[in-house]
Amino acid sequence: MTSRPLFKVALAGLVLLVALGVVWWRGADRADDAGPPPPVAATPSTATASNAAVAPPPAAHAGPREEIPLPGCWDGLAALDQSATLESLHAAVASAIQARDTALVAYLQERLTELVGKDPDRALQLVAWAVNAAPPEPAIYLEALKAAPAVRHPRVTEKLLAVAENKSLFTQDRAAVLDALETQHHFTPETRGRIKAIALDESADSAAWVATRTLGRVMKEDYERTGTYAPYWKDLLDIGTTSDDTAVRLLALEMPSYSNPLLDSDSIDTLAKVMRTDKERDVREMAAFRLAVTEDPQKALAAYRAAFDGEHDLCVRWAFLRFAVRAAGADALPLVEEFARKDPRLRQDYLDFKALYASGTTDFARIWMGKKEHHDCVVEEGAPH
Repeated sequence: MTSRPLFKVALAGLVLLVALGVVWWRGADRADDAGPPPPVAATPSTATASNAAVAPPPAAHAGPREEIPLPGCWDGLAALDQSATLESLHAAVASAIQARDTALVAYLQERLTELVGKDPDRALQLVAWAVNAAPPEPAIYLEALKAAPAVRHPRVTEKLLAVAENKSLFTQDRAAVLDALETQHHFTPETRGRIKAIALDESADSAAWVATRTLGRVMKEDYERTGTYAPYWKDLLDIGTTSDDTAVRLLALEMPSYSNPLLDSDSIDTLAKVMRTDKERDVREMAAFRLAVTEDPQKALAAYRAAFDGEHDLCVRWAFLRFAVRAAGADALPLVEEFARKDPRLRQDYLDFKALYASGTTDFARIWMGKKEHHDCVVEEGAPH
């Protein structure tokens, strides 16, 4: 069994950052500065060797000191840093993009976040620049805003929503704006309704997918802060059962995986219907996965039983079996034996689970670690593997 290697993506990103060796120098002006900075934008220095060691004045230390190789400096960056304004950083971003200096762009993005802070007016200025700029500038301003506390100010949230709802914009731009809303701590019912409408809009394309993800990520944040998930889950469940876009339906059902709240009994009926009727195998599997964490395991087992006979895809049947075990542990073994009688291809899975529970292991994570794979099926993202 394989899983989507998301951790490999994260690891690759980390290795890349280390390889770049970017070191930011944000100290005070030094006596050996290479001259006055440009009046607006910091520019990459061509006078400094890329791996030159930067040594402090002799009086700064006594005795031997390890020298750390640094990449080239940016002429005027220290002065820009000390007197930075939104406008000067705006100009610096444009200059860095023109020079294709991605490291400097990343630094300036962080500085924009710091400068915006909790100020809604500065935040709105970033939104205005994002709306009117050409790629890749919008993504830079929106990512900077996303990390600033001001993104949660009501005026800023409203502006971002209004932009996301603007159907005259490219869907990629609407998606980027929705992405900037993911760091909210809470959505009001009105906000949830507006984002849900985008998620269900057939013409929204990628923006619909990001709207669904945004609902799910704010649900996770709100759940971890306050224990609230039900209103978001109701919206996601509606999206997961009514959207015409398979990727959107799949994501809507997947999003609770990242906080794993215990689903209420009423949700089981809806998910049971998805398992029986959705035309896409992946969505039926995801519904089975979602059912595995519930406050009513016996009702979940009944739903798996009701869906099994009408399902002819082996991988989906295998999903019903393993998630039944996850939902009810050893109590699911009679149902698993029933599945194995109906479909002999699952008999070895029944024997494996029976032996694992007979050994005294009860924790499903450990059960799953000891389970051999007998089917060429991909495990859903977020599922145990």
